[in-house]
Amino acid sequence: MSVTLESIRRLNIFSTPEHWAAIPLRLIVGYGFMEHGYAKIVHGPANFVGILHAIGVPVPALMAWATILVELVGGLAVLAGAFVPLVAVPMAAVLLVATFTVHLPNGFSSIKLLAVTAAGARFGQPGYETDLLYLACLAALVLGGSGPLAIDDVIRKAKERGKS
Repeated sequence: MSVTLESIRRLNIFSTPEHWAAIPLRLIVGYGFMEHGYAKIVHGPANFVGILHAIGVPVPALMAWATILVELVGGLAVLAGAFVPLVAVPMAAVLLVATFTVHLPNGFSSIKLLAVTAAGARFGQPGYETDLLYLACLAALVLGGSGPLAIDDVIRKAKERGKS
């Protein structure tokens, strides 16, 4: 297989700069969700079940595992740019539940500096700012597309080739 100018164009590598805007969004949202899901696994899913029970979430064991799966699988899908409009729905649901059950009473700001001691800075509970940022990033990816180097882009191009 030889590399030609046409094959490079088909990869969409030299598309407009705006087209590349999805890449940092995919990286931070995908990694961020996966990191949160992984942390729940590492700290023991039973601990997360207990937290959900304490805040009144119905069927906390089921919801804990559903959340962990959404965070891990959804995060990986966003990172790869795969099925983003589909996975964005349960990811947004997780964010909205977190916003209204945990973060809303803490106000907007995600950083609450309580004190600076010899041991370092001490922070309070985060507000809903970060949840809104994640929701905005998901909305941007759904509305603007997953960008280059995304599985969604490969699927779209394959469908276009099939129609012609």
